[in-house]
Amino acid sequence: MSSFHELEDKHLSEHKQAKEINLKEVFQVLKRYVWIIVLLTILTTSAGTYYSMATYTPMYQSTSRIIIGADSSLITTLKVIIQDTTVLDKVVKKLDLPYPPEALSSKISVGSIENSQVVTITVFDSNPKQAAILANSVAETYKEEIPTIMDFKEVKLLSKAKEEPIPINQDQNKTIIISFIGGIVVGIGLAFLLDSLNNSVRKEYEVEELLGIPVLGSVSKMKKKNMQKKKKKQTKFEYRSETLGS
Repeated sequence: MSSFHELEDKHLSEHKQAKEINLKEVFQVLKRYVWIIVLLTILTTSAGTYYSMATYTPMYQSTSRIIIGADSSLITTLKVIIQDTTVLDKVVKKLDLPYPPEALSSKISVGSIENSQVVTITVFDSNPKQAAILANSVAETYKEEIPTIMDFKEVKLLSKAKEEPIPINQDQNKTIIISFIGGIVVGIGLAFLLDSLNNSVRKEYEVEELLGIPVLGSVSKMKKKNMQKKKKKQTKFEYRSETLGS
């Protein structure tokens, strides 16, 4: 029973040691190619920042509200007409817009407030002042045209749209963060790829696997700074020996 526990402890010890060696090797690979990781991260982050700034267009929204005096089923039909070309063609001509009614319709969002008779007309535009003008013009034109279209007159203007100076898409950090993380991931992947393609022998166990013989010892790498210190100490020792001898 004790021998079983000893074998189990030995196995756990070897597994722990192998894990520590693997983690050490991973750290050494990252340290060896850290310049590649840093360079790629800087390049991708810079590219992401440039792309974000170059393609960024601030968008503003402005909302006008109207009251439609009808039941929910009829309100659904009346809401659809707000974005119809019959109404929007009048708005385009009234404001002398440089695009067709279909393009104006794509800028408009129509909704209801908590299933009430209050209907919101929200316009999105790159110009905050233009967004307010369009929202108010659509609401006013709809009120004028709906009696002719459906013989319905129970439409009232509740509140006019106002210019909103704060863009709704001012957060640009998402692209930059993705570029930063992507640079780190690609850099680490490239580091391990280059390390796997490197055929040089750097570890004792690699020598054992290559030659099939055990390694009895190894010589540590001598740094130039340490060599100079050693040389100075040796010169100083020889000088003292000569002085004592004389």
